[in-house]
Amino acid sequence: MNDRLQTVRKALTGISGVPVTPYRQDGTVDVEKLGALIRRLAVARVHNLMAAGNTGEFFTLTMDEVRTVHAATIKAAEGKSLVSAAVGRSLTEAKALAKDAIAEGADAIMGHHPMDPFAGPSYQAGYFLELAEFCTVPVIAYVRSDGFSVEDFRKLALHPNIAGIKFASSNLMLLAEVIRATRDAPAIWVCGLAEGWAPAFYAMGAKGFTSGLVNVFPERSHAIHRALEAGNYATARELIDGIAGFETLRTKYNNGANVTVVKEALGMLGTDVGPVRIPGVVALNDDERRILRGIVDRIKTETFAA
Repeated sequence: MNDRLQTVRKALTGISGVPVTPYRQDGTVDVEKLGALIRRLAVARVHNLMAAGNTGEFFTLTMDEVRTVHAATIKAAEGKSLVSAAVGRSLTEAKALAKDAIAEGADAIMGHHPMDPFAGPSYQAGYFLELAEFCTVPVIAYVRSDGFSVEDFRKLALHPNIAGIKFASSNLMLLAEVIRATRDAPAIWVCGLAEGWAPAFYAMGAKGFTSGLVNVFPERSHAIHRALEAGNYATARELIDGIAGFETLRTKYNNGANVTVVKEALGMLGTDVGPVRIPGVVALNDDERRILRGIVDRIKTETFAA
């Protein structure tokens, strides 16, 4: 397990790309298009592919569809990229999904933040700890709240089967505090808020970042990662500034357009992956699509140079 943990931790210091889930015209998962997308991302050497993550519309997929996405991603990646299978919902369902993904050959399991309006933060942390105890491959905890205490985070970071924490809160003071408090822990702290926040997270001591942009422009994500790894914050900021409009569009409608922008950008590049499922924003309006078209056309040329 130690070698496997080290492999997963190394991948977490890179780009954790979250592939979209393509749909056919009848609304079912398009396994062929998903396979083609995963092969492209694996050839692009994306370090870690988080199958059925939030950009993959995890919470609109049925349990069987999640299993389909996991299996298709693992098969298409062919070992070129590490695959972390995303699981969630009730702890029982998360364990069932994890068991099946591990049997399919998943390298790691990523636990989605347990969503419940009446959840106790320490018990949400306990959800990840129980999942880590259950799994026979390393676990990544995806924390989307700053409600956890430093002690909660410390328990996660010290667990022998938790490879890293995907920290998806903009509370940088808390991030700095928990990183200081876990210097004796081997877990990797990953920027869970994509490229735009990555420089600030790196400055605090985190490594690696998640990405939805990687579906569309993996070369740009790699260029940002290289700059951050080299400590070249000026270059990283310049590269991130070039995608700021793309990321701003994704934040519209309380982040409801997050996946929509990625899917429509893929369509503009010749890969129709279908609409976003409700309750996500199903489609952009004409003005938003015009803005996105301008951004995509510009980034195409800039990314080639990068």
